[in-house]
Formats: sequence, structure tokens, C-alpha cells
Amino acid sequence: MVGNWTDAGDLAQETFIRVYHSLSDFHRKCSFSTWIYHIAVNICRDELRKKNRRPKISLDEIAASSGGLPFSETEADCPENKLEQLELKEAVQECLNALPDEYRLVLIMREVQGLSYEEIASALKCSAGTVKSRLSRSRAAFKRKAEVILGTFSLPGTSKR
Repeated sequence: MVGNWTDAGDLAQETFIRVYHSLSDFHRKCSFSTWIYHIAVNICRDELRKKNRRPKISLDEIAASSGGLPFSETEADCPENKLEQLELKEAVQECLNALPDEYRLVLIMREVQGLSYEEIASALKCSAGTVKSRLSRSRAAFKRKAEVILGTFSLPGTSKR
């Protein structure tokens, strides 16, 4: 959510420090992991407000945390395919970064991290209905942006339009 490993590491450390100091505030109304997500989200939001900058999400970080992108390096043997994959990766990154913060966050929590609607709602302190509507809007916005940006790309193994 913050765009680079250094800031993410600092914020993760801050999250666990805050969790440690706030353990007495945990009332088991939600799962422990959801409570930690809520703290992490608030710390990230505070940091982004402080820096007054648009956050960038690195696909490298997403790929590392989720076990890789949908296509593997073995499919990209020739330099042409590698270049196309790099361009595609940058275009998808651009689509993610074009989303408003609240939509980007919900989309990543659901699609990349695999959280349920209830877990996301609890972490963001909103209703599951709000999560569903934000997710629907974020998918639609991502699709619109992707149609413009990715119109010239095709995934490896598929034909171009």
C-alpha cells in the first residue's frame, strides 16, 4: 500500500509495536488477525497522510507475498516475451495506482490477500455491504483503466486482438 519495501518494513514494525502496546485493548470481538489488519491499515493511512503523496503498490511486492504472478518466468524464455511481460506488469501497476485509495485497498485485501468480506469490513471498520460496493466499484474502475492501457497486450499463451 505504501509503495516500497523500506517504508513497508518500517510500518510493519510500527504495527507490531502498536499491537504489543495495545494488547490490553483487544476484546475478542473480532479475530486477532483482523484486529492487526485494522491497526496496520490505520498506520498506513496515517503515514500516507503525513507524506501527502499518492501511494504506489509494487507488483513485485504483491508477487512475492502471494507466491507469484499468474504467469511464471519459465513461460517467458525469449527476450520478446520477457519485455512484453515487463510492460504488462507496469501497465497493471499503473491500473492499480489509478484507483482511489479506498478502492485499491479493498481490491488488494480481497484479491491478493484473499480476505473475506467480513475480515475486510472489520479491518476497515465498515459494513460488509460497503466492502462489497467498494470492491464492485474498484473492479469496474480497474477494468475501465485496463481496457485503455492493456488493450494492446495479451497474456502469454493467448493471441493478441
